[in-house]
Amino acid sequence: MEKETTPSQSEWLIMEVIWANDAPSMTAKEIISKMQERSDMSSRMVRVLLNRLWQKGVLSYTVDEHDSRVYHYSAQKSKEECQKEKSRKFVDSYFEGSQKNAMASLLQSAKLTEEQLQELEEILEKCKDKDNGKK
Repeated sequence: MEKETTPSQSEWLIMEVIWANDAPSMTAKEIISKMQERSDMSSRMVRVLLNRLWQKGVLSYTVDEHDSRVYHYSAQKSKEECQKEKSRKFVDSYFEGSQKNAMASLLQSAKLTEEQLQELEEILEKCKDKDNGKK
């Protein structure tokens, strides 16, 4: 079985805090504080999830030079990288790898405005241009 490398739903909440932070890193204490503003997740659970994110390669950490009990966490993967990886895994899991079937299913179940449809058409055109440039 393939090792999971993308954040779970709970881990994603932690990554949202880290991605939204202006500083290059955050301490576990800072992350816990922000998480407690957003959810009822315990500090112990946040620490467990930080460790899992590190094991998945989504986060890295350094030990504080003045206090070895303090870890500074920083994102190793951008939100966009994680979204793309999650999307690929979703398509593989539920649509047998067919991007066309996944897109069709999502579009057929969505209620889109004219503006949103126009945006999607523009995205499709950019994709066509990109593919034609490769040939």
